[in-house]
Amino acid sequence: MDKFKKTIAIDFDGVIHKYSKGWQNGTIYDNPVDGTHEALMTLMKDYTVYIFTTRNALDVVNWMNINFWGDGEIGFKTVLIPEDVKFWQSTELGVSNHKLPAIAYIDDRGIRFTNWKDMLNYF
Repeated sequence: MDKFKKTIAIDFDGVIHKYSKGWQNGTIYDNPVDGTHEALMTLMKDYTVYIFTTRNALDVVNWMNINFWGDGEIGFKTVLIPEDVKFWQSTELGVSNHKLPAIAYIDDRGIRFTNWKDMLNYF
C-alpha cells in the first residue's frame, strides 16, 4: 500500500446513511444508502477515506461497524479519528466531526463553486 494515498472525505447523512426522516434528535435510524458498501470498498483500494459528520462521531463509528464489519462478509473496520489528528492517512475508514484536508468532499448538499457571480445568482 502506498503510505501517502490521496484522501477523500464523505459526508454521513444522505450519502452513507439514508437520512429519510431528517435529523430526528441525532438518532441514527436508517439503513445505508444502496451501493455504499461496494463504493467504499472500491474507493478504499486507491484512496484514504474518512467520513465527516455533525453527529456524535462515536455513534457513527458504531453504526458503520454494525452495518459494514463482520457477519462473514468482506468488510472494513471503521475507527474514530482522534481530535488532535490534522490529516487522515490510514487503511481503516475514519470518522470525524471535523473537516480534514482531502482532494474531494462527497456531500449530498454541496454546491460546486465556480465563481462568486454564479454563487450569488444561485441564491
